[in-house]
Amino acid sequence: MRVALVTGAAGGIGSATVSRLSEQGYAVVGVDLEEAAESDTVAHVVGDVRDRYVLKGAVDFALARWGRLDAVVAAAAVIAGGHPLWETSDEELQTLWDVDVRGVWNTAAVAVPAMLAGPDPRGCRFVAVASAAGTYGLFNLAGYTTVKHAVVGLVKGLAADLVATGVTAVAVSPGSTNTPMLDATADLYGISDPVIFSNNQLLRRVLDPEEIAATIAFCCSVDGAVLNGSVVHADGGFRP
Repeated sequence: MRVALVTGAAGGIGSATVSRLSEQGYAVVGVDLEEAAESDTVAHVVGDVRDRYVLKGAVDFALARWGRLDAVVAAAAVIAGGHPLWETSDEELQTLWDVDVRGVWNTAAVAVPAMLAGPDPRGCRFVAVASAAGTYGLFNLAGYTTVKHAVVGLVKGLAADLVATGVTAVAVSPGSTNTPMLDATADLYGISDPVIFSNNQLLRRVLDPEEIAATIAFCCSVDGAVLNGSVVHADGGFRP
């Protein structure tokens, strides 16, 4: 049985990823600020990705219960903005940085050593959820754009550090996806119906979180090794 750790596991893409991996036979430990359902093969830790000790506890739980850690999905994130860079407060930028970048960093820092020390490093995968904002500049979201570009850089640097170990790192960059974060984005723009964001995707529809989860699940698989160091643009043809 492969074992995965998923942050941001209580909603949106993270929750869909827990479900997809569980369906594929993984045991999963989820981490989120909110509660989430558990089962014989799905455990959940309530905690903040800004706290490295919470994440270390989740990794230790996986190792104690299932004896290994094969895949890690860093999906926890927040969004903020709705104004230009020069009107962005230090507090807002700090929150974005601490959750969206340091949260991913903390996850990698505690999980990668466990994968390297495990029974099959060559099958181990680290997947960070970035965003189309990690490729493009988005209007009135300079802070969010900055931190998602940083997530992409983090993954590329991690992949370089992991050279020849067998453990791989990849970023998945979703487009507009039907999640609470998309609702929050619409609120920042004063938009009542987030479906309008589909106009920026060549599919001309908003993506489902299950579609992104399917992409993430492949990245977590043994076959996902070929994606090492890359950015998977699961964005439906997003164009700002």
